[in-house]
Amino acid sequence: MLGDSITAGLGLPVDRAFPAVVQQTLRAEGLDLDVQNAGVSGDTSTAGAARVNWLLKQKPDVLVVELGGNDLLRGQPVAVTEAKLDEIVAAGVGAGAKVVLLGITAPGSVGAEHKAAFDSIYPKVAEKHGAILVPGFLDGLMGKPHLLQGDGLHPTADGQKVLAEALVPVVRQLMQ
Repeated sequence: MLGDSITAGLGLPVDRAFPAVVQQTLRAEGLDLDVQNAGVSGDTSTAGAARVNWLLKQKPDVLVVELGGNDLLRGQPVAVTEAKLDEIVAAGVGAGAKVVLLGITAPGSVGAEHKAAFDSIYPKVAEKHGAILVPGFLDGLMGKPHLLQGDGLHPTADGQKVLAEALVPVVRQLMQ
């Protein structure tokens, strides 16, 4: 799972981050899988694009991509985010992995035009490459302060469970 601080589980033990929770849940169901947490706090889509080929050398069956939130927070141009996510997904598909793209929804505070442009990235990239899109991946956390750490951005352990619950059915289907 290639991602940023959300994937890495910032502020939590690594076994409480959603990649580990996905692995624990599916192993408990009898699926034999190893989930590698390749989340790096602060990563942008550009940084993810720089690391993806190294990750693909491990020949994963599935590549889950959770990137773009830091691009949005840093004001990176939408076109750059789209190009880098496109590069990552294309690399995963080209390496023979089933790719899952975790969509991020921009807040309304960025302005209607920017929000529309940003929100359109994930469906476009997923459709272009035949990747599986999980739209609004973080939306289940919004407006629920008990699922977020004090910074209001990073999930608590319970918030990570909510993210895992959204992803488990997708990974289960791909691994069966």
